[in-house]
Amino acid sequence: MKALAARRHHPMALLVILLLALVATGGLYAALQPQTAQAEAYTEDDVDAGEALFLANCATCHGRNAEGLLDADGGTIGPSLIGVGAASVDFQVGTGRMPMQSAGAQAARKPPQMNEEQTRQLAAYVASLGPGPAVPDEEWLDTSKGDATKGGEIFRINCAMCHNAAGAGGALTRGKYAPPVVGLESKHVYEAMETGPQNMPVFNDTNLSPSDKRDVIRYLETLDETGSPAVSPWARSVR
Repeated sequence: MKALAARRHHPMALLVILLLALVATGGLYAALQPQTAQAEAYTEDDVDAGEALFLANCATCHGRNAEGLLDADGGTIGPSLIGVGAASVDFQVGTGRMPMQSAGAQAARKPPQMNEEQTRQLAAYVASLGPGPAVPDEEWLDTSKGDATKGGEIFRINCAMCHNAAGAGGALTRGKYAPPVVGLESKHVYEAMETGPQNMPVFNDTNLSPSDKRDVIRYLETLDETGSPAVSPWARSVR
């Protein structure tokens, strides 16, 4: 008994106990973390190429260091891009909203001015400026795993007030509008939810998990396929 007690009071015993507690705590923390989209992996060459593209195409409005620019009256010419993440760039540039052709109430969707590789490089550069939402991993864009009924419920609660129950979009105030969200690329729908472009609220992984976003995308695909917001027996019965 004395030998056992001596081992319990050995200085190394406390260290071992602390290490075991840290390992257990770390494992529990990891297990309880919410689902997150996997971050895109970029190389230094991607970042360098993206910086060159940024200086040539974006710095006029967003500043040479992406810090944002104001006009003489204090109005925003272009917001800061530090911390907006790769997802924001991929959405804005991939849908042609950026670079803007002219000033307006909001940036309109148009044919992209940059190809996929250039968009990826630009996203890499902006992502290097500060942590932000990543381009979603393919797992969360695989809508064969999505639940359209659940996605419809989420959409009607959070999105239909602006985008219409059928995803057709609608007018807002002061010349702004909620665009149609049916028939779009899954990645861009996910990124819009993740980053909240223009007037849209941000639905990050805390309030809508990646699987929730995938369900919403599946619901929108169902609308596109059927031409109707009905995705459940109840909804079909009241069409």
